[in-house]
Amino acid sequence: MSIIIRNGRLVDPKNGVDEKIDIFIDKGKVQKTGKNLKDKAGTEIDAEGKIVAPGLVDMHTHLREPGREDKETIETGARAAIAGGFTTVCAMPNTEPPCDTRALAEYIIEKAERTKLATVLPIGAITKGRKSEQLTEMAELREAGCAAFSDDGDSVKSAALMRRALEYASMLGALVISHCEDRDLAGDGVMNEGYWSTLLGMKPIPREAESLIVERDVCLAERADARLHIAHISTAESVEIVRRAKKQGLKISAEVTPHHFSLTDAELKSYDTAFKVNPPLRTEKDILALKKGLKDGTIDVIATDHAPHLENEKEMEFDHAPFGMTALETALSLSVENLLTEGLLDWPGLIRLLSVNPCRLLGYGRGSLEEGAVADVVVIDPSAKWVYEKEKVFSKATNSPFLGKKMTARVTDVIVSGRETLRNGQMKY
Repeated sequence: MSIIIRNGRLVDPKNGVDEKIDIFIDKGKVQKTGKNLKDKAGTEIDAEGKIVAPGLVDMHTHLREPGREDKETIETGARAAIAGGFTTVCAMPNTEPPCDTRALAEYIIEKAERTKLATVLPIGAITKGRKSEQLTEMAELREAGCAAFSDDGDSVKSAALMRRALEYASMLGALVISHCEDRDLAGDGVMNEGYWSTLLGMKPIPREAESLIVERDVCLAERADARLHIAHISTAESVEIVRRAKKQGLKISAEVTPHHFSLTDAELKSYDTAFKVNPPLRTEKDILALKKGLKDGTIDVIATDHAPHLENEKEMEFDHAPFGMTALETALSLSVENLLTEGLLDWPGLIRLLSVNPCRLLGYGRGSLEEGAVADVVVIDPSAKWVYEKEKVFSKATNSPFLGKKMTARVTDVIVSGRETLRNGQMKY
């Protein structure tokens, strides 16, 4: 069905467009853009007062399928993605079993296609079983459709093995995404080491558990002349390491989650396990460093690290509750609240971090609304006020500290490959 979006503010940073322009979509692609288009379409969307942008792309999502469909499925995760404006999500491989074979990668892609919702790109495991013992068949996984490689949830413990992975990935032209955590240092810690961990008597996770592995993997990437992406960066020291690497011309990129630039470790004084995440929430000083990194281009991407868990799991004692929070449906609003309203970014800058840059790093042909581009589109009402209510969550899980929070900016319409998936806030599938 053909679609025309009228009267919207088209924000297309890749092509330097930020003005009121109509878009005509047909046969899954953007056929025409321009002012006051006369074309007729099967569906017309009036985007007056709204932002029209390339669909958002999340480089870091946990969909739990296969193995933990009680927490989330590819379908429910894709539905939450659409509600949050994400037309594409990258599924991390720490499933049960992990995505370490061609068959599993193909299963994820096919299952997502059947949902007719968001596109799901599997991330292949670096090591078999994510055990840091033996590399996966990376070339085979790449052929099967894996967008990148990661052992997310764990670092590759062996530096020698990580170096080999970077070398192989470089030959394949693929990106390696590093979960930077020294498990020996982190131990059984549950929150950031500092004033609040001492005051609350909680087991601490030192900052060095992250920054030491960031430093290690940057050095290994330089040696291998490989592309390395630092997942969920959270400390000022890590930001500085990445900044220095970029100045040296290394192929290093990084992502940050909305919760890491929105919340500090002081939130844990409530002992609410919804705030228990990995890496842990840090300090106000770290948030300032993360925001500076976003503003000056040191940090390339905003990613959700959407991590659904069962309610009874999060209701355990703090030491035993799992790390992670759901994030697909709140990421855009939190970014608007903490980055746009503070004047750190404008809309083109935010769309670059949420769409253009993820596509560039993944070598994924999206992130643009030029004529001929695949029609992945999000329409956002920047002034909409809404409440993130438990009863209206699209994800299968509700482990979020933002439940009940008043939000600004909401996704109203989403188009994936020219197909309407969300219309006036209502899911089409």
